[in-house]
Amino acid sequence: MGDSAEKQARPSFFKGVKAEFKKIVWPDRQETLKQSVAVVAISIVVGVIIALIDYVVKYGVNFLTSI
Repeated sequence: MGDSAEKQARPSFFKGVKAEFKKIVWPDRQETLKQSVAVVAISIVVGVIIALIDYVVKYGVNFLTSI
């Protein structure tokens, strides 16, 4: 259960994770703000589209059940 190969794999794994984290290029404040505004705007547009589809389907179902 306590293989030495398994114990050696952990430090190697964490060294790899640390090396990958050093490669990350974090966005600056302005880019983060622009992307956040884009996400909020797209979410609002998609929400309105879903609400319109819901309204049309609701109207259609009510029309068909009233016949």
